[in-house]
Amino acid sequence: MFTNNRVTQLLGIQYPIIEGGMAHIGDGQLAAAVTNAGGLGQVAVSGFSPRKFQEEINIATSLTKGSLGVNIPISNFFNTKDYFSVIEQEKDKIKAVSLSSGDPRPHIPVLKEMGLRVLVVVGSVQHALKAEEAGADIVICEGFEAGGRNSPLELTLFSLIPAIEDKLSIPVVAAGGLSSGKGILGAIALGAEGVQIGTRFIATIESRAHDSYKQELVLSNEESTTVVERSIGGINRVIKSEFVEKIKQVEENQSSFQELYPYINGQRNRMAAIDGILSEGWVHAGQGTALISNIDTTKNVIDEMVQKTVEAFEQMEEKMKAVTNK
Repeated sequence: MFTNNRVTQLLGIQYPIIEGGMAHIGDGQLAAAVTNAGGLGQVAVSGFSPRKFQEEINIATSLTKGSLGVNIPISNFFNTKDYFSVIEQEKDKIKAVSLSSGDPRPHIPVLKEMGLRVLVVVGSVQHALKAEEAGADIVICEGFEAGGRNSPLELTLFSLIPAIEDKLSIPVVAAGGLSSGKGILGAIALGAEGVQIGTRFIATIESRAHDSYKQELVLSNEESTTVVERSIGGINRVIKSEFVEKIKQVEENQSSFQELYPYINGQRNRMAAIDGILSEGWVHAGQGTALISNIDTTKNVIDEMVQKTVEAFEQMEEKMKAVTNK
């Protein structure tokens, strides 16, 4: 059920579990840990300079012989050209590139020519169809439950998966609020062939996140996240805090982007996520935080996810027998 499907075959991994691209957090050490545990670890672009991004790729390859990916958002906030240049230089060390945010279509043929698998994060059926038409190998269907910046369409994961899977011929991977075996099984039942996990990997020993951030995740419940940046047409899911309340107050005052930016920029995220200054910044988290109860090794997290998914499947079989009287 959980191995030897199209996602594992395309990416050369044991389990169809992909590490999400997490700003400041997705470094080489965590990527290698995810890969060594059977998934696809990814080095993130966000939060790293091109030089640092290249260093993290090399750190990852020094720690694992398995498949690695990188995540790059197509954004106007930084020069993506420099990062694509790094990808070209290091293409022999990378198996896949995931593209998120802006229009990925101009980049897909270039990456495919490098011999790389291309994964595209989408938030609608229309975007998924365009990604497939442009040559993407896998689409990552990301729901509104996900931590970080998401599609302004605000569609939920469990409404997106069957709608997208029904229209596509390429594999669909589910992302957004998934941190338990039951959630993973639900995604698979709806048509996903794999999952992308972000928030759960932050609360691991290998994660570079500050201990204060990790503890916030452990202490969180189903009501602990909220969305900011709607006033400027964006969606950014974060953990509730006094600083986040300041952001909401600024937004309620119908402030301009220039007035809001000092509160929502990446440096504010880094201050909280890496430096642990939660009173002066904000941190990402998906809606699955209530199911994070400890800080463990990445291997143990993945092993438990796989085990709990299998157990959930067995429990579902028993429930189905009771429902159908068979």
